[in-house]
Amino acid sequence: MHVASRLSRRLAIPLLLLLHSLLLAGCAAYPLGLDETPAALDTRRLDAVTYTPQNWPEPLQADVYLPATADDAELRPAALVVHGGGWQRRERADMDAIAERLAQRGYVAVNIDYRFAPTYRFPAQLYDLQQAMHWISDQAERLRIDTDRIIGVGYSSGAHLISLLAVMNADNPLDSPYGGPETRLAGVLAGGTPTDLLRFDDGRLLTDFIGGTQAEYPARYRQASPLLQLGDSAPPFFLFHGNLDGLVPIEQADVFHAALDARGIPNTLYRLTLRGHYTTFLTAGPAIEAGLDFLDRQLAPPPITAQSASGIMAPSPNR
Repeated sequence: MHVASRLSRRLAIPLLLLLHSLLLAGCAAYPLGLDETPAALDTRRLDAVTYTPQNWPEPLQADVYLPATADDAELRPAALVVHGGGWQRRERADMDAIAERLAQRGYVAVNIDYRFAPTYRFPAQLYDLQQAMHWISDQAERLRIDTDRIIGVGYSSGAHLISLLAVMNADNPLDSPYGGPETRLAGVLAGGTPTDLLRFDDGRLLTDFIGGTQAEYPARYRQASPLLQLGDSAPPFFLFHGNLDGLVPIEQADVFHAALDARGIPNTLYRLTLRGHYTTFLTAGPAIEAGLDFLDRQLAPPPITAQSASGIMAPSPNR
């Protein structure tokens, strides 16, 4: 039975204006509780770097947040950061606080733009993320990135895109022509995530994104649903979701969490009580910290054994 979709009805202009004003004012709601979290590294930002190739339908940019680590330090993890907005609005600045915190925790955070519906339909947005991953790989030596430790971080439609990227594999048609090994994620931190688009009723945001209704394009809706594309090779997931989310019901997280469990994929579902869709984003600080703690454990190198210490190293597992 479909969950009633409020993806179009609930995106009221007053709430969007409130969200925008809070973010521009440097709202303290996101960093809530950060005083008790791990010490922060100094950071610097590279603004408006174009990450798409010259022949891309439109140039897309990213802000790159760099942790201040010593020039001779080991390679650093990275994060692809993707904003929400119903696949057709908002801007990467919405994720500035999260990207900054990622850099403070030692990640090279790449906070990107992507193409909007309805001008560009699915899978254009996924292809943009794949291009961003290729750009990160191309810049890995210069930015001292460990390409085996690139995570995806997103909220709402951005979390949907990150999650869909994470479940790609070589057998999926969406992995061609822009995917491949360089676009694989090592972990995901996703909030307010639409995971099964078939569980929503038809609404303007979805029909603009997909190009029509479920009755018209059922295969396309399945192809765009992370839950329905999930295989056994997905990376670890940290999901967070407000229990009162009326825009993307928490059932979307519950069914994905259960599917990950069924496949033995490490994952956590962090529930924020008495939070709706927007308040979850604005008070996401503790969830972000818990998610990074979870992914740090998942991405940690294996302990040194007597055999590896003698110079005989086990091969790296396939991602």
